[in-house]
Amino acid sequence: MSETAREIKEALLTLDREKLIQTTKTSLDKGENPQELLSAITAALREVGDKFESGEFFLVELVSAGEAAKTVISEYLKPVLKKIGSEGKHLGVIAIGTVAGDIHDIGKSIVASMLFTAGFEILDLGVDVTVEKFIETVKNGNVDVVAMSALLSTTLPMQRETIEALKKKDLRDKVKVIVGGSPVTEEWAKEIGADGFADNASEAVRLVKKILDISER
Repeated sequence: MSETAREIKEALLTLDREKLIQTTKTSLDKGENPQELLSAITAALREVGDKFESGEFFLVELVSAGEAAKTVISEYLKPVLKKIGSEGKHLGVIAIGTVAGDIHDIGKSIVASMLFTAGFEILDLGVDVTVEKFIETVKNGNVDVVAMSALLSTTLPMQRETIEALKKKDLRDKVKVIVGGSPVTEEWAKEIGADGFADNASEAVRLVKKILDISER
């Protein structure tokens, strides 16, 4: 683990928002790879999530760490990543959103950022995305992959409903569909007819490249 990754991890685990921002700004000024910084934030957030699951962290700490990470990603990393992403040809178009009834944004945003830095064009539909919105986006855009996030077990059925709606509209064969989120499993993905499942941002990038038959470089 690099020194920067250690500092990012420490900042998030101690909920030190200012240290996280300063570490990111300093690293970018030194010319460090923004994608590596994003990966470090993703790894640190996974550890925060583990601490929440074990009861070591409470909801307020989980949300605080997530909001700090979101601020750094949107205000400091994305502008740099956008410049990098605009230099080359897009590998494909990804429509990504958190399903209806679910307003969790952090995990989805990290996945979107990682896919963007990997060379994909991102249509970020936001949170609480209805089945109709997913369908409309596929109809109106040159979408290659629909990525659906669900952080609540009660909203999992919306992933199934969206896939069924794509079938009814004769759109399912036109796009690949991947799913993710805390309650999502590989078994669930297979059950609802998704093309794949990823439980973190790095895996999502590998999965999308695999299902679109894009070779790793």
